[in-house]
Amino acid sequence: MIDLLIKDLDKELTEAEAEEKEAQKDYEAMMSDSADKRAQDAKSLTGKESSKADLDAQLQEHGATLKATTSELMATDKYISSLHAECDWLMQYFDVRKAARTDEIDSLGKAKDVLSGADYALLQTSPRGFLSRRQ
Repeated sequence: MIDLLIKDLDKELTEAEAEEKEAQKDYEAMMSDSADKRAQDAKSLTGKESSKADLDAQLQEHGATLKATTSELMATDKYISSLHAECDWLMQYFDVRKAARTDEIDSLGKAKDVLSGADYALLQTSPRGFLSRRQ
């Protein structure tokens, strides 16, 4: 019976040693995989940090470009609004200016005729005469 116990104990020790060796292999493999993963993560982190730095630089550059473009846009809008106001004024007073030009051309023609010897003294210029009735 003691021999049986010794055999069982030897067998259990052998199995425990085999399990411990297997567990040690698994532990070493896991540690190796973890070290590889940490190295990859560190490399990835370095790459991501450099990408972030590049993107931050681009962001600053685009921010400056946006500011310049916005100020240029505001200046262009101001110029367009001034042109619009000027065109509105020209359109509003076009008929008045046209009538004034026509009257001035007519007056210059009459002045030329007067200088040439024409007499406009008895000519009525208003549509109503002096003695016409008011209606």
